[in-house]
Amino acid sequence: MAGAAFLMATSAIGPGFLTQTAVFTEELLASFAFVILASIILDIGAQMNIWRIIAVSKMKGQEIANAVLPGLGYVVAFFIVLGGLAFNIGNVAGGGLGFNALTGFSSTTGAVVTAAICIVIFIVKEAGAAMDRIVRVLGALMIVLTAYVMIVSSPPYGEAVIQTVAPATIDILTIITVVGGTVGGYITFAGGHRMLDAGITGKENLRHVTNTSITGIIVASIMRVLLFLAVLGVVSAGVSLNPENPTATVFLTAAGDIGLRLFGLVLWAAGITSVVGAAYTSVSFLTSFHPSIERNKRYWTIGFILFSTIVFTVIGEPVFLLIFAGAFNGLILPLTLGSVLLAAHHKKIVKDYQHPIWMTIFGGIVAIGTAILGIRTLITQFQNFF
Repeated sequence: MAGAAFLMATSAIGPGFLTQTAVFTEELLASFAFVILASIILDIGAQMNIWRIIAVSKMKGQEIANAVLPGLGYVVAFFIVLGGLAFNIGNVAGGGLGFNALTGFSSTTGAVVTAAICIVIFIVKEAGAAMDRIVRVLGALMIVLTAYVMIVSSPPYGEAVIQTVAPATIDILTIITVVGGTVGGYITFAGGHRMLDAGITGKENLRHVTNTSITGIIVASIMRVLLFLAVLGVVSAGVSLNPENPTATVFLTAAGDIGLRLFGLVLWAAGITSVVGAAYTSVSFLTSFHPSIERNKRYWTIGFILFSTIVFTVIGEPVFLLIFAGAFNGLILPLTLGSVLLAAHHKKIVKDYQHPIWMTIFGGIVAIGTAILGIRTLITQFQNFF
């Protein structure tokens, strides 16, 4: 159970998560506290519904959608893979930013090195196991380092608390991007499918499933709050973040060169694991299209990583890609959540399970709201880019 929550949290806390938090905190200052609160509520509404129906139906996301409407599962799989690709391009970019902070080499060079390591992980099983252990240690280091930077930067805690409920600025577009970066696209299914694979299903496990779904959101949100306060302390002191690697500026300012190198190491590791997780989960949805994809899943996954890397090296703009990925996945969320909500009241899928009406209403508000706001966000991001 804890594994599903951990997988969801670690899938969310990647380069995009860190970069979005830094960029939006600099833009909104203490008002970003309200964004965090709003996104937590929306995240819980989405993930709680999705995980419960996966558990009750004992089916994967695309299977649930196909059961609701024949062919819908393929549409869901297509968009999740497309969103996973957008996220993976951003993850490769994030790995490049981490490598840049660690070594000083360009983010493009770092992206290529990141992709090469990820491919080795899929080819050599022992490499993947070793990387998993390393990342657990680096994940703990990230939390400790971020908490230290937060304390050293002395953010205006009182102002942050006040603007959590009474923000000076309300930025709806930022909220949808943050939600997309936490539970959008493949991310919420990474933990949900892990729970399914572990056999934690059925009505008898629903209380645990619900608690675990909320725990995953809380774990990721604690990290976001720590980073938000750390960034707020630095920018409140008048420091401007480097637009090419905004999060790195925070750790360099508060913890010096050693802090920068440690952050680079952690961000690079987060990039590697996020690339691996996004590629693996996205390709698992591709297997719905043809049996040969399942048989050659390793090669499809490697190709997925290579394509993501090539796109990044051609486009560049790592910070934009990381933020755009969150916005795009926020647009996919209404499709996946909407499919699940329809399934929740489909007796053929959930049998005699009665899905609480308040959860359906909660999830419906999230689905409709993210659909409207997601479209607006994408339009805005494209206008800013071009």
